[in-house]
Amino acid sequence: MKVLIVYDSIFGNTEKVAFALRDAVGAPHEASAVQVAQFSPKMLAGVDLLVVGSPTRAFRPTPATTSLLKSLASDALAGGIGTAAFDTRVSLEDVNSKFLNFMVSLFGYAAKPIDKALAKHGGTSVCQPAWFIVKDKEGPLKEGELDHAANWMGELLASAT
Repeated sequence: MKVLIVYDSIFGNTEKVAFALRDAVGAPHEASAVQVAQFSPKMLAGVDLLVVGSPTRAFRPTPATTSLLKSLASDALAGGIGTAAFDTRVSLEDVNSKFLNFMVSLFGYAAKPIDKALAKHGGTSVCQPAWFIVKDKEGPLKEGELDHAANWMGELLASAT
């Protein structure tokens, strides 16, 4: 199975998750992780599983992630490409803000819109979107989140086969 992980990262946390996902893919599978800015639709050739991740910025994916998803051809992921979405975010419990809770209830996080966009372009979601927690708006990742990423990739591989 060929896995492509496309990510954007502002403070390096989402990149760390993307690399942990990539590194969790073992033989006989192959995986690569590329930043949104380096992505080309040609990279989708032969891909069985596409994973897209973004930090949550203003309750949505980064503008670069959104732009990439909008630029894909409507059938770019048709033909059996499995998809998965993830984001990095602060924990509402850690922030303990009624206002933030309210805003999240209205607008959500980055992973769900990514998941919807992947489906819109013909992808077949292999799981619910995932998230990884950062300690503060700039990070670092909470302890255990890279292990969480590795475990999630195992679940993705099992679901996609």
